[in-house]
Amino acid sequence: MKPLVYLLLAAGLFAVTGGAQTNPPNPIMTTNPTEIADFGGGCFWCMEAVFIRLPGVKSVISGFAGGHTENPTYEQVCTETTGHAEVTEIQFDPAKISYAKLLEVFWQAHDPTTLNRQGADEGTSYRSIILYRNEKQKLFAEKSKIEAQANFRNPIVTEIAPLKKFYPAEDYHQEYYEHNSGAPYCQVVITPKLEKLEKKHVIAAEPQTGQ
Repeated sequence: MKPLVYLLLAAGLFAVTGGAQTNPPNPIMTTNPTEIADFGGGCFWCMEAVFIRLPGVKSVISGFAGGHTENPTYEQVCTETTGHAEVTEIQFDPAKISYAKLLEVFWQAHDPTTLNRQGADEGTSYRSIILYRNEKQKLFAEKSKIEAQANFRNPIVTEIAPLKKFYPAEDYHQEYYEHNSGAPYCQVVITPKLEKLEKKHVIAAEPQTGQ
């Protein structure tokens, strides 16, 4: 007959801790969490090109949110009848860049004082908007908006609203600037914006996503 201690060990009922059974470590642990921010600041081609140049940002998706039409197309949104704004869904690592920091860049990446317009792009689809996913993001957005006002002569008109649903835009809109940097709109609007932010050390010169 085997000794009692051996039988207990074989049954997993005895431990060096004095006989108490210990739980194995949880094999499913989040070591690289991802959070999401949703901003609209005019043409999503511009905003996407800005935010993919921030270290800590994992991906940026151009799309639509803030309206009432389900599964809208770009053509529908352009009619200004869907209620949607052009927005970017920004997936980021909070250990490398904070939501508060993303908000700081947001205020510098566009003019939040022009109602339903950014430059020559005019309409509600080009409105300045922050769509929050939880109460924490809402509080950060409201606080950031108050603080940002000190940097603008005119009142900030940015809308702060809960995100109901985000709809990705068509494939050809994704990473538009990276694939079409020579296009007239990119040369006239996006490139100068990126150069300005780069000189101010707000963004990096090249996309940082996936790094």
